[in-house]
Amino acid sequence: MRERLSTQRLSTLRLSAKRLSALARHVDAATPPGRDRGLDALRALAILGVVGGHWLVTALVSDGGVLRAASPLRHQPWLAPLSWIFQTLAVFFLVGGYVATKSHASARAHGTGRTGYRPWLAARLGRLFRPVAAVLALWTAVGTGLVLSGADPDTVHTLVKLALSPLWFLLVFAGLTALTPLVRRLHPLWPLAVVLHVDLVRFGLDGPARLGWVNLAAGWLVPWTLGAAWARGELTRRSGRVLLVGGAAAAAGLVLLARYPASMVGVPGAAVSNLNPPTLAAVAFGLAQCGLAILLREPLARWTRSPAAWAAVALTNLSAMTIFLWHQTALMAVTALGLLADGPLPGLHTAPDGWGWVLARLAWLPVFAVGLAVCWAAFGTYERGGGFGVGAGGVRRARRV
Repeated sequence: MRERLSTQRLSTLRLSAKRLSALARHVDAATPPGRDRGLDALRALAILGVVGGHWLVTALVSDGGVLRAASPLRHQPWLAPLSWIFQTLAVFFLVGGYVATKSHASARAHGTGRTGYRPWLAARLGRLFRPVAAVLALWTAVGTGLVLSGADPDTVHTLVKLALSPLWFLLVFAGLTALTPLVRRLHPLWPLAVVLHVDLVRFGLDGPARLGWVNLAAGWLVPWTLGAAWARGELTRRSGRVLLVGGAAAAAGLVLLARYPASMVGVPGAAVSNLNPPTLAAVAFGLAQCGLAILLREPLARWTRSPAAWAAVALTNLSAMTIFLWHQTALMAVTALGLLADGPLPGLHTAPDGWGWVLARLAWLPVFAVGLAVCWAAFGTYERGGGFGVGAGGVRRARRV
């Protein structure tokens, strides 16, 4: 009996593998020949880096029935190198600047760049914001329900803040997209100079902390304008090496000599955050990431010639905004369901203060992925209206985000 069940399971696995292989070949064959697979792979890696980073450094600690946000980076500063790997927003802005510049240039070439700015912008932002309505609707209902049920206000605030925190990124991204016709030829040194002077006033002259919010636009404008220059063919592999080495050296010098935080993400309770708003150290680190991305584009393009690799990249790009907007919700849903267990679960509800928590959190990552898959199944349709459509029609030409 056991042998028969094992044979059936093996046959089922083989059939599933054949179907996945057939799907991968179908996606590969239906992709337009001119598709920039290397650029799509960079976008996919940037999104997955952000998601993985949040899942690793975001802890919800159960404290007497109240959920509070915590971070292993506060209790274990030696984990700071994790933020160097997973804080990949600069790459996303680099690709965004590249794609928006190409798209606007194409619109101008077809005679719609000046008279059709609004339709061009609406098309650019449509897919970006379409999934946002679902997130806002769900968390408005959840937040209202928690308040009416008498939930602790601190818990409600923690959950809603985490769920909606990705929206700041989209607002900045949308603003830079709208400014593309004005900034597409702006030299990256100009916004970099703004970041430098803002930090000099903030930290060197004890200026007001609120001045740092100028860097929310200027800091991300640096990789955006680099992407625009890349789209114009002004960045080469040599440029990538210079950015990688120079940016890494500058970031290391600022951390070691100027005492900027070592973590490239925010740490609860820290006096200064490198990310919120961006500091000169974060921007320098972003330059290094942009240089690495330029160097990786061609190897990634070769890697995605494999149908299986390209199918994974294509499907990630199809759901990029859904993944980004719902990954924190997936983490919180798993955490909330875990409260039904008898006592706090290690790596899920316990304080992130040791190796045990890190190992336990790594074991939870596949569970978070399952939760995200459920969110994708429920809400992914809001994004899939424009992009890669995998089905009878194969892979449709996507509107780049």
